[in-house]
Amino acid sequence: MTNPRRALRWLLPMLACLMVVLGCASPRGKGNVLQEAQYAYSAAIRWGNFEGAYGMLDPAYREANPLTTLQLERYEQVQVSSYRDVGAQAAGDEARRDIQIGVINRNTMAERGLRYSEMWRYDPETKRWWVTGGLPDFWAGE
Repeated sequence: MTNPRRALRWLLPMLACLMVVLGCASPRGKGNVLQEAQYAYSAAIRWGNFEGAYGMLDPAYREANPLTTLQLERYEQVQVSSYRDVGAQAAGDEARRDIQIGVINRNTMAERGLRYSEMWRYDPETKRWWVTGGLPDFWAGE
């Protein structure tokens, strides 16, 4: 026969641990979703997946600015060597992240750096963050 006090000594700490674990499993907040979206977007840019990054642009922007074959071919001529977050701010359903990007021209092997600002918008219907300003313009000023 089992001693009830002995069983409680084992059961109570186990229940307390279970409650702590369940308390940590809260739904993802808007800030976490933003961080995940920014990580996915920066990974797509860093690895040269510009079509994937284009899919993370605001649907209204994509409709107004479809990605052409010529634009894709231009992006294939560069390689991103670095992608560094140098500042960020968020307020409500909008966010901004400033990025320092290193870009190598595949034809000349010349590397240069540029600054880029990502503008983000939260869509409460889809519960997603979208980039509103388009892909980085690696050719600005050239």
